[in-house]
Amino acid sequence: MKRPTISPLHRAVTLLAGTLACAGVHAREQAATAMPQTAAPSNAQLASPDIERRVDALLRQMTLEEKIGQLVQYNDQGFSAPTTANGDQALAANPETQTRVDAMALAKQGRLGSMLNVIGADKTRAFQEAAMHSRLHIPILFGADVIHGYRTIYPVPLGLAASWDTALVQDLSHMAATEATTAGVKWFYSPMVDISRDARWGRSTEGAGEDAYLGAAMARAYVRGYQGTDLSRPDSVAASVKHFAAYGAAEAGREYNTTDMSDIRLRQVYLPPYRAAVEAGAATLMSSFNALNGVPATANPYLMDEILRKEWGFDGFVVSDYTAVMELTHHGIALDAATATKKALEAGVEVDMMSHFYDTQIPKLLAEHRLSTATVDEAVRRVLRVKFALGLFEHPYAQGTEVTHAVPGHRALVRRAAEESFVLLRNAAVGGKAVLPLGDGVKSVALIGPLADAANEMQGAWGGGNQAPDVVTLQQALERRMRERGGRVLFAHGTDIEGDSTAGFDEALQAARQADVVVLALGESSAMSGEAGSRAHLDLPGNQQQLLEKVAAIGKPVVLLVFSGRPLVLDWAARHVPAIMAVWFPGTEAGNALANVLFGDVAPSGKLPMSFPRAVGQEPLYYNQFPTGRPAGDADLSRPPGGDTRFVSRYIDVPNDALFPFGHGLGYTSFAYSSVSVSRRTLPLAQANRPDARSLVTVTATLTNTGKRAGTEVAQLYLRNLGASVEQPVRSLKGFQRVTLKPGESRQVRFELGFPELSFYDVHSRQVVEPTHYTVWVGGSSQATAQAAFDVTP
Repeated sequence: MKRPTISPLHRAVTLLAGTLACAGVHAREQAATAMPQTAAPSNAQLASPDIERRVDALLRQMTLEEKIGQLVQYNDQGFSAPTTANGDQALAANPETQTRVDAMALAKQGRLGSMLNVIGADKTRAFQEAAMHSRLHIPILFGADVIHGYRTIYPVPLGLAASWDTALVQDLSHMAATEATTAGVKWFYSPMVDISRDARWGRSTEGAGEDAYLGAAMARAYVRGYQGTDLSRPDSVAASVKHFAAYGAAEAGREYNTTDMSDIRLRQVYLPPYRAAVEAGAATLMSSFNALNGVPATANPYLMDEILRKEWGFDGFVVSDYTAVMELTHHGIALDAATATKKALEAGVEVDMMSHFYDTQIPKLLAEHRLSTATVDEAVRRVLRVKFALGLFEHPYAQGTEVTHAVPGHRALVRRAAEESFVLLRNAAVGGKAVLPLGDGVKSVALIGPLADAANEMQGAWGGGNQAPDVVTLQQALERRMRERGGRVLFAHGTDIEGDSTAGFDEALQAARQADVVVLALGESSAMSGEAGSRAHLDLPGNQQQLLEKVAAIGKPVVLLVFSGRPLVLDWAARHVPAIMAVWFPGTEAGNALANVLFGDVAPSGKLPMSFPRAVGQEPLYYNQFPTGRPAGDADLSRPPGGDTRFVSRYIDVPNDALFPFGHGLGYTSFAYSSVSVSRRTLPLAQANRPDARSLVTVTATLTNTGKRAGTEVAQLYLRNLGASVEQPVRSLKGFQRVTLKPGESRQVRFELGFPELSFYDVHSRQVVEPTHYTVWVGGSSQATAQAAFDVTP
């Protein structure tokens, strides 16, 4: 399959009848014929006639070696130009490769298109000057793993998703771009928009969780924050949406593992966040490591060409993940480097990250007529478009004063982000009063645990270079707060994160006995999640559970702060610890944000973006499951099966549902939902089954703050579709909004449902609405009960 040159001004294409590359050929053929035959360019700036004229003119001047140079990416191996930021410390960890190239020599020859995790104004300038003095003066594009902040670090993406605050995400993303561009970085390998329904998968920490609707909303926010309205602005960066596609569905939650699913599930669950990012104008995508239905994503024309380019009109470029082109030989679909190169490039992967395959194999493939010049030219064209759009030819060097540490003016924003990310899972009463917030009567706090004073861990799996000195830890903030209140903190490390020594237990227990309240800071290390961070056990690591049980046995009010990059199994804690809060890895302002929430200066408002399991055996676990022919109904699944409760879909040793479900999260006040209604009881199919149909049904509900203090609630709308030709989930999120209310205040919340919310994918992979019955719920979690209904009629 050869990819011809396609003008961005004329993106109309005719889809091929199916694809020979993916499993399920017949279903794919039906899907292809059912899809729209044209797609507008996804990024109007990349489709600019002026940019296209410049690309054409430059392409005509380029030699084959210069063209290939635009399609390869290397790091700065062997070159040292320490910056004041972090010396030569790597921004992100990657495995060693056998690649041995002289990147500086390539830059001088105009044969290096982009560089990986090369940061710092001095270092990027050295390489850029070499490139700008080459024959055609084509600038290098510097990309970096900026996932949740550059120097001023905000919560890991899973924690940020718990805020359900897309405006906040957009502001944070722009903030990160303003910092990184001062170091020469104009391309972020972010956002990761993979849906993750399995908490065992370590990269759950990098995404927005288990739900496609929430994931799509977050994807749009990241892209808009990074890229702004004009890629050429000095503070804009190109986003690289990853990992395309379905990487989060790795079997058994094991990193780099294969994925296999129906086309319906792919399109309905896993693709929506990628599509939302593309529609928001994402300039680049990154292919995923995994195979999908037997075809590795990096050589998958169904994903890269049929869906991404033809159906969605994507006009940017695709970069492989780290050595993913080389890994096609490990997948077994290529016996040699040449075949791997041919398959990846023809599938639609324009840039080879670190494999050293494209530059060594493309000349031979062209000479042997196994690859067309048109395919190479189209790949180069896509890379150049992005460089012109970014304004790199006019402004190739870092601008402004380089940001090398957390920016004081950015601390308030990342602190608010941390505060909004915290999810209060449980807040039971002790002595007739909820444990949180901590009241004026608390004069002594025992702070126990290995994460209480762990600055580096607060940065999360992708916290960048050595920014630990900028971090405010919980111990620092809590001691300062208690001094101001005339109280004291009794600190005890207790145990290590993954240790088995009990040497620190006695000190911890002694501190607990002397305190009014115990705050336990337990959980994972930041390295236990992220890439290559899959876990088979989701309980507290090391002997932290043992420490927790001993401290709880003393009988003092206990607040458990759970630091993690994923949902953990907290079944024992949920039965024995009165207050539990998921705090993820909060970033630079971790301690201050935690102190503000613990003492009630700020009320928690976060809601879970992933379900917390009762046992690891429930994974993958997600709220929007499909119905079965033998539903459990009203059976008490907390009891062993017997009689009419056995032959239903259930476990015999644990309930089916989550310990803490998707969308759950408490505050320091209470909310009530009432008067859920729909604007119409019937909707003609002719009106509903149009892709451009919006605001077909309006759903309203009354939200009331029934508590004694102001608070913010995330009102959530869920929908179920009964009677469709393909079974649909028991409920799916289709709307949400953050609402702040004073005590006793009520407000009407309003949601609009149109084709995007009402449609689903049928057996032919067509997005359709059918004449069916819809139930809508509005509430504070995926277990909302207030409901209304309407019908789509023939």
